[in-house]
Amino acid sequence: MTFDRKKYPDTLLRQLFEALLWPRLIEEKMLILLRQNKISKWFSGIGQEAISVGVTQALEEDEYILPMHRNLGVFTGRKLPFSSLFAQWQGTTSGFTKGRDRSFHFGTNEHHIVGMISHLGPQNGVADGIALACKLKKEKKVTVVFNGDGGTSEGDFHEAINVAAVWDLPVIFLIENNGYGLSTPSNEQFRCKSFTDKAIGYGIEGVQIDGNNILEVYHTVTSLAESLHKNPRPVLLECITFRMRGHEEASGIKYVPKKLMEAWAKKDPVINFEDYLLNEKIIDKKFSDDLRKKIKKEIEAGLEEAFKETYPEASTERELNDVYAPFSHVIVEPKEDIKSEKRFIDAIHDGLYQSMERHDNLVLMGQDIAEYGGVFKITEGFVEKFGKERVRNTPICESAIVGAGLGLSIKGMKSMVEMQFADFVTEGFNQIVNNLAKSYWRWGQPSDVVVRMPTGAGTSAGPFHSQSNEAWFFHTPGLKIVYPSNPYDAKGLLCSAFEDPNPYLYFEHKLLYRSIKDFIPDEYYTIEVGKARLVSIGSDLSIITYGMGVHWATEVIRSMSNLHADILDLRTLLPWDKEAVEQTVKKTNRILILHEDTLTGGIGAEISAWINEHLFHHLDAPVIRVASLDTAIPFASTLEKNFLPQGRLSKKIVELMAY
Repeated sequence: MTFDRKKYPDTLLRQLFEALLWPRLIEEKMLILLRQNKISKWFSGIGQEAISVGVTQALEEDEYILPMHRNLGVFTGRKLPFSSLFAQWQGTTSGFTKGRDRSFHFGTNEHHIVGMISHLGPQNGVADGIALACKLKKEKKVTVVFNGDGGTSEGDFHEAINVAAVWDLPVIFLIENNGYGLSTPSNEQFRCKSFTDKAIGYGIEGVQIDGNNILEVYHTVTSLAESLHKNPRPVLLECITFRMRGHEEASGIKYVPKKLMEAWAKKDPVINFEDYLLNEKIIDKKFSDDLRKKIKKEIEAGLEEAFKETYPEASTERELNDVYAPFSHVIVEPKEDIKSEKRFIDAIHDGLYQSMERHDNLVLMGQDIAEYGGVFKITEGFVEKFGKERVRNTPICESAIVGAGLGLSIKGMKSMVEMQFADFVTEGFNQIVNNLAKSYWRWGQPSDVVVRMPTGAGTSAGPFHSQSNEAWFFHTPGLKIVYPSNPYDAKGLLCSAFEDPNPYLYFEHKLLYRSIKDFIPDEYYTIEVGKARLVSIGSDLSIITYGMGVHWATEVIRSMSNLHADILDLRTLLPWDKEAVEQTVKKTNRILILHEDTLTGGIGAEISAWINEHLFHHLDAPVIRVASLDTAIPFASTLEKNFLPQGRLSKKIVELMAY
């Protein structure tokens, strides 16, 4: 291995050597502890430390790095206390996730590190968001995100690079090409000979280096960072290396040919760099031995401290309280009592517009939302007022854009992501349920993101533009879900969502856009999230519903002149208003739950179960659910009408009252 020291001083070379030794010596100790059954699992980066170390030493301390399992050198390079790192690996009290996650699945804004989740790829979109925030804030910073060669097959990888290319984001997409994705060799993972070839397809630069050569890594990343500070843009950096241990220790390395292991053993990044420094008389044997003794002593001290730790004492109250970032919502009343007649779509427009005025760190992202104004024209005119930096057309990359929302949050910004149709949220599903929903509970990072979801049937749009998919997310702790049924709530709930640092799904029924209107305040105002509203008052039965169901219920009850019902509009689906449900159950003793979503597994099932469990003795009849058929949504209007629950509602009410 040939080392080119350029004009780097001896002090820097010694610094790089020490930075290389830290992860190697920690790993050697971890492997001993693993054999002694004192730790349960280990993902080894032995043989490829030069990449993590070189990158971390090359960047400024406040530039974000998004590492993976085998990038211990990032964490040691950023001076994270070893006792806290070890506690994190063990799941004990002083770890970074309070025992809620393992390994390197955590972030720390103090050290400008955002760890991965187990799903490969999503961290790339998050890196885009961090880089976008830096660019919007005029900070000359670069973000580095790590990928394994196998993980580059994930769609998230492609989406994030494409977004970064289109938006000229200063991101280094680093690929550790170590020849295997777990046990599957590269020739079964991809056909390209070099990842730099892929850069051409994205219209960006591609650079390939020897990932085992610490000086080459350090010099390349230093040069790239300096260039990206001046001229923001993404770069794909391929580091050729090899993993000398298994995917994790239980995997072993029997699948690797012996000759290949022997060849790469000769390219050991630590041994080779140490020999170079000795030969050049930059260090001597005593320096090397003393340094090892010093590091090992610090490791042992950290272990001694960490082994005193106990597992966290379980507290149900604390676990539930940490699902959401703390937020005390102070309701904002309109300054003046001036009202105008607004359609549902106008109310959403107003809420977005006034939130953009109120929060200068709010960025809107979505397909065609800029000059075109979105497919429903909700953001029409926004570019002229707020500019294209804050009102951003996106490529068709839902996952990367949702991930970018989390990245913006990490840098203290807010974002709205518009799904062109709620159906398309499946393309960003993982980011929502595993990144946005869990980041605060895992490592204290709020996800200040609102995902707008045009939803619902009734427009003969067929099975892929009409779905009511709120139940998919209702099951996910950490999300908040609002679903307004009228213009007043549409504006107030949207404004409230932007006030709150927690992730929101905001469902807006397309059929309501231009079909209903009301006089609502012109001024900015908010509504308390988590509170239902009685739309109609009666004592015969209660209809618990939301969205379009509110209008169906109101219409049917009006047609049944001798019947008087409570119609409870939930408005917020997660968390839903148990107190309001309890009150109406105790009042009427007969409950019908109505929603547009399909019957099986719908939100009505959970509310019905809760009522039966907690309020059974107040019921005079079984809880009845009315919902859409358990099929996909058909296109033809006659079939769609049969699919929706509206035509079955009055019959079910009669059945309930006759019980």
